[in-house]
Amino acid sequence: MLHLPSTCPELKTKRLLLRPFVLEDAPRVTEIAQDREVADTTQSIPHPYTIEDARNWILPQYRDTQEGRLYTWAITLQSSQEIIGATNLEIHAQYRWADLGYWLGKNYWGQGYATESARCLLEYSFKVLQVHRVQAYHMSRNAPSGRVLQKLNMRYEGTRRQAMIKWGIFEDLDYYAILRDKYLRH
Repeated sequence: MLHLPSTCPELKTKRLLLRPFVLEDAPRVTEIAQDREVADTTQSIPHPYTIEDARNWILPQYRDTQEGRLYTWAITLQSSQEIIGATNLEIHAQYRWADLGYWLGKNYWGQGYATESARCLLEYSFKVLQVHRVQAYHMSRNAPSGRVLQKLNMRYEGTRRQAMIKWGIFEDLDYYAILRDKYLRH
């Protein structure tokens, strides 16, 4: 049985605080997400990205969390509380698994923040939510995202060829997953 809380809790790592977004975060989300390079390898960030896009993305998050469908966190630096990106878990309760997603502002790439936040969500998924499986995917051309998933001991499960369209171009998606028993053994 899954344990699906109706609120998105704050989670801490060595350097990060993961917290729910609030509407007042819309200007910062816009600032980060409007970078074309950030939007380029994400499924749902449009370009150009406006403050209205940020508000429309933040507003349903509380309802989604209450319904136990989607938990979304702002990735913030503990030292400054500055938002540097976002991470989420989309819950598929009937199958007891979750999809893990994340994105970071370009200035924060290559510093281990994606791995650190995703590792925190794996722990939350398996130890608190009690899911059986966590999976994630990335565009095949986004090799750094694949390295994040490999660092989490997630297993490559295959590539779905031309499974998504981004800006009119078909994109291949690489899928990874980890099962609860493997996670708990490490």
